[in-house]
Amino acid sequence: MTESNHIMHGFELIREEAVMEINSVAMLYRHVKTGAELLSLVNDDDNKAFAIIFATPPADSTGLPHILEHSVLCGSRKYPTKEPFVDLLKGSLATFINAMTFSDKTMYPVASQNLKDFYNLVDVYLDAVFFPRITPEVLMQEGWHFEIETPDEPLAYSGVVFNEMKGAYSSADDALDNALHSSLYPDTIYGLDSGGDPAAIPDLTFEAFKKYHETYYHPSNARIFFSGDDDPIERLRLLDEYLSQFDAIDVNAEIALQPRFDAPRYSEHYYASGDSDDAKSYITVSWLLPETGDMELTLGLDILSHILLGTQASPLKKALLESGLGEETAGGGFEDSMRQMSFSTGMRGVEAENVRQVEELILQTLQGLVDNGIDLGQIEASLNTAEFQLREFNTGGFPRGLVNCLRAFSTWLYGGDPIAPLAFEAPLQAIKEKIANGERYFEGLIDDLLLKNNHRSTVALYPDPELEHKRNEAERARLDAIKASMTTEEIEEAIANTLKLREIQNTPDTPEALATLPKLAISDIDPKVRSIPLEHVNIGGVPTLYHDLPTNSIAYVDIGFNLNTLSADYLPYLPIFTRSLLQMGTTKEDYVSLIQRIGRRTGGLRVSTVIDEKRHSNEFISYLFFRGKSTIPQVGDLLEIVQDVLQHVNFDDEARFMQLVLSEKSYLEASLIPAGHRVVVERLSSQFSEAGLLREHTGGVGYLLFLRDLIGKIEDNWDSVKDTLNQMRQQLFNRAHMLLNVTTEGGDWRETVQMALADFVDAVPFDRTDKQTWHIKPKKANEGLTLPAQVNYVGKGVNLYKLGYHYHGSAQVAISYLNLSYLWNQIRVQGGAYGAGLSFNLHSGVAAYYSYRDPNVAETLKVYDEAGEYLRNVDISPEELTKILIGTVGDVDRFMMPDAKGFTSMMRYLINYTDEERQKVRDEMLSTTVEHIRQFADALDLLAKQGSVVVLGSSQSIEGAAAQLPANLDIIKVL
Repeated sequence: MTESNHIMHGFELIREEAVMEINSVAMLYRHVKTGAELLSLVNDDDNKAFAIIFATPPADSTGLPHILEHSVLCGSRKYPTKEPFVDLLKGSLATFINAMTFSDKTMYPVASQNLKDFYNLVDVYLDAVFFPRITPEVLMQEGWHFEIETPDEPLAYSGVVFNEMKGAYSSADDALDNALHSSLYPDTIYGLDSGGDPAAIPDLTFEAFKKYHETYYHPSNARIFFSGDDDPIERLRLLDEYLSQFDAIDVNAEIALQPRFDAPRYSEHYYASGDSDDAKSYITVSWLLPETGDMELTLGLDILSHILLGTQASPLKKALLESGLGEETAGGGFEDSMRQMSFSTGMRGVEAENVRQVEELILQTLQGLVDNGIDLGQIEASLNTAEFQLREFNTGGFPRGLVNCLRAFSTWLYGGDPIAPLAFEAPLQAIKEKIANGERYFEGLIDDLLLKNNHRSTVALYPDPELEHKRNEAERARLDAIKASMTTEEIEEAIANTLKLREIQNTPDTPEALATLPKLAISDIDPKVRSIPLEHVNIGGVPTLYHDLPTNSIAYVDIGFNLNTLSADYLPYLPIFTRSLLQMGTTKEDYVSLIQRIGRRTGGLRVSTVIDEKRHSNEFISYLFFRGKSTIPQVGDLLEIVQDVLQHVNFDDEARFMQLVLSEKSYLEASLIPAGHRVVVERLSSQFSEAGLLREHTGGVGYLLFLRDLIGKIEDNWDSVKDTLNQMRQQLFNRAHMLLNVTTEGGDWRETVQMALADFVDAVPFDRTDKQTWHIKPKKANEGLTLPAQVNYVGKGVNLYKLGYHYHGSAQVAISYLNLSYLWNQIRVQGGAYGAGLSFNLHSGVAAYYSYRDPNVAETLKVYDEAGEYLRNVDISPEELTKILIGTVGDVDRFMMPDAKGFTSMMRYLINYTDEERQKVRDEMLSTTVEHIRQFADALDLLAKQGSVVVLGSSQSIEGAAAQLPANLDIIKVL
């Protein structure tokens, strides 16, 4: 570690330290003139990351920080377009671009592998946060406004965040989370909703909105983060260009500590359950923990959370699920994203009379663990899991740099050391040493920080079938009272504001404004597709795909079995069968021992299915995969576990299987509102594609309906269900229909992995069974899927290939343009929905519109049906076309970790999507003309005329739009 007072580009280096755990040099700076702080990580990561973060404590629940997060991206001093954020989405190679509001901070992160693009993104974001276009109309659009066009019509609210939060407040999980924080932190900002309560959002004034930006969006309140392989000195220069325009000010953004409770508290809350026949209660028990900053304690609590709740074998999770008091656990476990940490657990799907019993069981179980000790096998499994994850540092599609940014902020925002959370080696070794020495370390944490901690809050959340109606009535009464109190002049002013906002939204940016935005050139794009190493090998008669990629001595092994060996009657059972394979145990060990063994001896093992259409074929592929990862010395352990499951999985435990079914049902129900757009797209795909139908019935609404029936079948005829599961195992696990896929480095592959796989394959049963014939017939239908929600998810789709459309790579460019121009403007900007788009599966030909947290139904469908006419008459400048081309290719060239590359390569092989065809599509994308885009209008017309409609929303919304919906609409109650 070094310290220096040398000033460069306005920055003083406070500290420099090598952080070996993340292969980085960390440099902490302070901007001398303004006091802005910078954490600059220098490493070899080509996926460069940047973020600027402000402490943004809310004063109330009007959602001011959230609305401002949206609003600063609506034009700035240097980039005076209406939405530079959307222009960036159109024409950037970004691997990540977003903005996020937390309970105490607002974060503006970007990442890109292209240096020119990266600095473009940084510049636009810096100008946006420091010099935004703060106008009343921006607040009206992104926050809230009165919507009224004629004096006789009723007043209404609209706004993007207003409708987004209406969707959030329709979710029982969100209601539980809000209640948990307001009860645990009642005297601090954490008891407020920084996202915004729809009942409070209309209290936000423009004056408060503007003042909040002036107060908190200042360099003196900024913490800035860089990570990657770009020039660390250039980072300083870019930042100083902006920061030097300001003088230091005092910003009071300190977050007060929550005073400790003298005794545990209990509170009751409610969520909107609508007319659901099966609505149940939720309960969480939560504890306030110490402040962040002690890295050993933080890591210890994180591991403790995994010990208690991380797997089905975890003692607290196991006790809750086996109690039969509820369907699934609730609460997020350990949380360290706020100044004072917390721990929370509980259950969902609880009968009202059992709520307090759950609380008693949690406390009894924790006391039992302290009195009797935690099983050492569970501790070893969780320790190994935590260490593997820390060393692997596999962040999926999320940039590693931004993960490190979030880690740094667990302390940095509160005046702590931002580098300490990045260095895990010392605290990890300290904990391992304590365990090795026989110390009851985790039992001590339970006793001191949970059982002896009076700052405990128990929250019960009960269903209220009238709550949605009450909210709607209260909003209607408030609006009617406001209108009744308005003078004729005030009503005319509200109408004028509505029309003015509409005019602004409909007025395109000038060429001069668009010209200010930084641009990439076509030459910045690699014209060639990125290939992934692939070698075909035969191991014991089993086709094997091998990918030689740098994995840091980790082997990623995928063991697949062709689902076409299954009888068609068994297909609905597939997801719950898949889940149960690792969670029912074997004839050699119970499920707790099996799960602990996976945690101790591997880096992780899961089972999943893939179902996808084959290219240029009416067939589709379907596989069940065991997806495991381990260090090279542990490969034999990993394969031995899979072998035990293949040959000895035990389906005898009826009670255990029922737990899994109830948990699966609860998860699907909880995901309906947060993922409503995916629900409608899946439902539409199921009507026009055999693979889509199978996917929906093994993961969508069709699967949820099956699970509900399965519960009764288990109760009435368990032997039949058990026989089905055993028959599925016998039909599936057969070497004759097996596939291996491995991603690791060449030396490890040749010296260890290949030989271990040969022994594994030799032990798998072999039977030349024929593949089964499945008669899967998609059926077209218009559907209204009803559930208690204040917003809607509106979809319309069709299979374009079956209507004669022939794919050309320019279609993806046309869709990108449509999504970020017409659909964005019409449905989000003007309609007030949180989002909308058109998805297209180039393998199946299914095109499907969707909207997200949408206040409208009929109006949105009208926008869809007029999209063809819009596209047919579109006029796109050469500069705009280039931008769209670059953004579309950027979407295709997504950043992937090595394991994702290996799996992606396998999938391309299975569906016959060759590099040659990928190159052809890329060439067509890069040669797209305006005329190509206009031609796609014909395909959109086919969708408008022959597409099916699926709407997920409240029965009232669907009934209210009945006149504009298809007459043959099937109503299905899903919640």
